[in-house]
This record gives sequence, C-alpha cells and structure tokens, in this order.
Amino acid sequence: QVQLVESGGGSVQAGGSLTLSCVGSGRNLRHWWMGWFRRTPEKEREGVAADDGAGETLYANFAKGRFTFSRDDDKNTMYLVMNNLKPEDTGMYYCATDAGRGKLLAEYTYNYNYRGRGTQVTVSA
Repeated sequence: QVQLVESGGGSVQAGGSLTLSCVGSGRNLRHWWMGWFRRTPEKEREGVAADDGAGETLYANFAKGRFTFSRDDDKNTMYLVMNNLKPEDTGMYYCATDAGRGKLLAEYTYNYNYRGRGTQVTVSA
C-alpha cells in the first residue's frame, strides 16, 4: 500500500513563496506518475501539476510560470515550489501518485489512486 505525506504548507503574504514536499512509502515510485492537486473555496478539486516520471511535466494554466514541480526518485519524494502566490491560491494541497496509463493531464491528478492527507496553504492579501 502506497502512503504519501505532505509537508511545507503555511501562511504567507501575496507575492510570497512556499515549497511543498511529499514523501512516499510502501513501494518505489520511480517511473510512477506523480502530481499535486488542491481544494480551494472556489473549487472542490483542481489539478495543479503532473509528472510522468519519464521527463514530461505538465501544469494547469494558473500554475504555469509560478509553480515548479520536481521529484527525487532516490528519496521517493516530490516537491512543488510555489512563487508569486496569490490569495486565490489559498487551499489544501494534496500530492498524489499512480502507476499511470493513457495521456498525462495536469488537470486530473485528483483521480490518481493514491493521495496524501494534504497540507494547508494560506495566502493573505
């Protein structure tokens, strides 16, 4: 059974930055799809970024240019660096992983089979 644990959330002012981390356990996640999604007051679930473990990383439109996904497969860990944060980025952020098949889409990371419990991000104006 795969388990994921997020960390790194917090409260920042608009324009600030946060780096989220997510550590996986239960199996080696090398070559697995990894990604982040979020729940905000406006949207129940919204994909943020997705990575296929083979060099392709995709972002939702709102994340392009501000958020950067990375992974360290030796550590079974993924990261999300978030810059120029806006109040509308406030929400619970979840990491997720899946063995993956089909077309990689950043918008649907919330459908991955395994997800963490989330870490809260709060951005004040």
